[in-house]
Amino acid sequence: MPFNIKPEKIGFNPRENGAFQLPFPEQIDFFRQKLNLPTEHYDDIIKSAHDRAFVVAGAAKADLLNDLRKAVDRSIAEGKSIGWFRQEFDKIVAKHGWTGWTGEGTDAGRDWRTRVIYRTNLSASYAAGRYAQLTNPALLKSRPYWKYIHNDTVQHPRPLHQSWNGLVLRYDDPFWQSHFPPNGWGCRCRITAVRADQYKGDRAPDDGTYEFVDRHGEVHRMPQGVDYGWDYAPGASRSTPLIDIVNKKLIDLSAPIGANMAREIAPVIAMERQLSWTDTLTEWLSTPQSGRVAVIGSISPSILDWLAIEKLASPGTAEISIREGLIRGTKQARHDKQGDGLNEEEWRRLPGIIDDPDQILFDVQTGKLIYIVSSADAGIKVAVEFDYSKKGQKTNMLVSAFRQSERIIADRIKGGLYRVIKK
Repeated sequence: MPFNIKPEKIGFNPRENGAFQLPFPEQIDFFRQKLNLPTEHYDDIIKSAHDRAFVVAGAAKADLLNDLRKAVDRSIAEGKSIGWFRQEFDKIVAKHGWTGWTGEGTDAGRDWRTRVIYRTNLSASYAAGRYAQLTNPALLKSRPYWKYIHNDTVQHPRPLHQSWNGLVLRYDDPFWQSHFPPNGWGCRCRITAVRADQYKGDRAPDDGTYEFVDRHGEVHRMPQGVDYGWDYAPGASRSTPLIDIVNKKLIDLSAPIGANMAREIAPVIAMERQLSWTDTLTEWLSTPQSGRVAVIGSISPSILDWLAIEKLASPGTAEISIREGLIRGTKQARHDKQGDGLNEEEWRRLPGIIDDPDQILFDVQTGKLIYIVSSADAGIKVAVEFDYSKKGQKTNMLVSAFRQSERIIADRIKGGLYRVIKK
C-alpha cells in the first residue's frame, strides 16, 4: 500500500477523548486479511497469532463466527459505535442459537463480553495499522524514533503505562517488541513517530517481570505492566505462515473444534501445508536425527462424527502427526511384510493423501484409521493411531505407510476387517 500520509500528521488523533482514531486504510486492510478460526477459549491463540486469525472465544461454528466478523468489520470500517455492535451481537446470538458464551445470562455480562470483542478488535487493528504506517521506509527515514503516549482519558490508568509516557526510543529497540501498545485489556496507549532530535538519550525501562500460569499449568514470564498474551507488536507478524499457527494450536483444541478449524481454512493453508511438509521432509532426509515430529494434517469433522455415531473411537484432538523415524530408508524403498514402502516422491504427497483420500477405512482389528489413494500399481495406504502419546500430550500418529494391492484392500473390506467410512 503506498505511503500517502504526511509525516506531520502521524500521531494526530481527531478524537482525543475517544478510544480510537477514525478508521484508515492500513487498519481496515489488516483486519480483512485475517482468517476465521473457531476456538473454545480466549487463549487458544495468543500474541502474534492474532495477526493472522480472527477469533471469538467459544464461537466454533463457521457461520456464527463469520457473522460476528462482519459486525466487527463494519465497526472498524464504518466507525460504528459499541451500541450498534451490541444490537448486532444480540441479533447474531438469536439467529444462531448460540448459548454457553461467557457473560451470557445477565445484561452486565453481555455488556462486558461485547465490550471485550469490540474494543479488542478495534484497538488491535488500529495498532497494527499504525505499525504499518510507522515502519514505512519513507517515514523511518525522516522519523526513526518512536514515542510512547499514554491516553489520560482511561478510567483506571496503569501506573507503569503512565511512567512510559513520553519515552522515546529507536523504532528497532527490542522494547517495542513486547511493549508496543495496546499492552493489555482496555489499554488505549499509542505510539507516534518523532524526529531524531527529539531523542534525549532515553533507555528502555527495566520494570521486571511476573509469572502467569495459564489454564494448562504452563508458566509464562511476562513484562510488568503488560497483560498475558499482549507482549507483542500487533501487525509485526502478519506475514507469519498460517500453517505455523495451526500446527501449534491443533493439539490444544478438542477434536471437534480443531477439525472445524482445519476444515474452514483448508483452502487457504493447503499450499502452505504442502510447502511446509516438503521442507520438513527434505531436512529429515538430509540431516537424520531422532525424535522429530511434524503435524501433517487433521481428522475431518465428518470422520469424527462417524466415529462418534459408531462409538468406535473418541480422539482427544483432530491433529495428525508423523515421526521422522517412519520415513527412514525412503530413498531406497524398503519391502514391508504388508507391502512396499513408499518412495520419496510418494512421501511428498502425504498432506494430499490425508486431506483428499479416495477412501477412508476403519481397521476393526487394530482400531486405526486408514487413508487410501489409488496409485499406478497399488493403493497407497497410511494408518493413523488415535491418541498416541507425544511428550505428555495425546496426538493422532501416522504409524505406517506403504503400497498395497487394491485386491488385498478389497478382500479385507469384504471380509469385515475394514469398515468403509468414505468411498
